[in-house]
Amino acid sequence: MSRSPHPAAVALGAAAAGVAVWSTLIERRLFTVRRHTLPLLADGAAPIRILQLSDLHLAPWQANKIDWVRALAELRPDLVVLTGDLMGHVGARHALLHALRPLVEQTPTVFVHGSNDYYGPRRKNPIKYLREPSRLSTRPPDIDNAALTEGLLGLGGIDLNNTALRMELRGTTVELFGVNDPHIRFNDVDAMRAARTALGDAPDDSLRLGVLHAPYQEVLGALLADEADLILAGHTHGGQVRVPGVGALTANCDLPNAQARGLSVWHDAHRAAFLNVSAGLGNSIYAPVRFACRPEASLITLEAAR
Repeated sequence: MSRSPHPAAVALGAAAAGVAVWSTLIERRLFTVRRHTLPLLADGAAPIRILQLSDLHLAPWQANKIDWVRALAELRPDLVVLTGDLMGHVGARHALLHALRPLVEQTPTVFVHGSNDYYGPRRKNPIKYLREPSRLSTRPPDIDNAALTEGLLGLGGIDLNNTALRMELRGTTVELFGVNDPHIRFNDVDAMRAARTALGDAPDDSLRLGVLHAPYQEVLGALLADEADLILAGHTHGGQVRVPGVGALTANCDLPNAQARGLSVWHDAHRAAFLNVSAGLGNSIYAPVRFACRPEASLITLEAAR
């Protein structure tokens, strides 16, 4: 005579099934805008709104994500910052440029690359993400990064990989400096610093903005030493799967898990800067899951300190 399943086992199975459906079919499509306000500008300065987009991991068939990104132009930011891993499929370049066109064509936009802007996705054991991440480029790139860069430049974007630039936004001088992806050791801090030196001295009340994809501590320290007021990064997916009450189980780099999503402060004994790590808008097509970590864009409003 067969026994009926224990009620606790039935409840546990139902809960697991619900989590699986929610995380794979629902939450990863619930795109949201995470908003922050920071007192970083000089007295009397007009506010500056920065829209940060990261980790789209776009595949050509993701029409809902494409439409949502295109609609972000309605926010009318003053600056768009793309922090890498925009590509999620070797054939996604045209779809990506279509998604970004309304933003980049009408708004000053800077970008740095992530590893997935060089390498298409592959199946991986998800347990590997809980261990120390590999930082080796062990295969030839299969994404045409030069064509991606040319496409972004063609829309009006500005390449910030291992370089620096200066612009005026609403009456404030903004100095931007960025590096290529530290996750695959493409960063070149010396080249970035040489570009900064070539710019000459900036006004004392300038805003200094550091940009990178993967927020490894060594490079965060370099941006902090260069006196960044605000550092923007992505890569972590916010942990992608977060445990309520615990948070992210991994940052997929040496950043503390507690700082794997959102706004925090990065500091040493002498300096401090705000750090915003975007949880990003996507995931690998081979890991289509998000739990307690909605896909996001970041809208950061900078205001006068007083």
